[in-house]
Amino acid sequence: SELESFVQENGHARVPFKFLKNRHLGIWVSTQRAKYKQLRKGEPSPSMTEDRIELLSKVGFEWDCSAQPWERTYEELVCFVQEFGDARVPHKFPQNPPLGNWVALQRYNYKKLQIGEQSCMTEERINLLNQIDFEWDVATRNASKESDFYNGYG
Repeated sequence: SELESFVQENGHARVPFKFLKNRHLGIWVSTQRAKYKQLRKGEPSPSMTEDRIELLSKVGFEWDCSAQPWERTYEELVCFVQEFGDARVPHKFPQNPPLGNWVALQRYNYKKLQIGEQSCMTEERINLLNQIDFEWDVATRNASKESDFYNGYG
């Protein structure tokens, strides 16, 4: 299945809702979570059966991703890197505007940490971002990179 292929490729089943490589898969995964939540509330959900729950659970399906918003957006960034080759998301990225804002927020939180201010940036998050060659200071990079992005992908 498409989900199993995603799991093999990414090591998890947290398909972003706006998964650029396969938008239908992201929507389908979100729908499965909604139907599961509906069933657990005692509301009828005919297509969400115990068999389906078992099959999805076997591939590592996560039924409640709202508990991990940072990790979920990080996975969206990983998908961006896989598609575009780097983690330089334009601040106004048309396919996923919140991702550009999130990336800018990571840089802001990192700078706060560097100067000793309170920040939600952790060593674990820094390590994860470094694993995908995240650029912490983009002010020094060539300003034409963002316009190149829009010319090539926008």
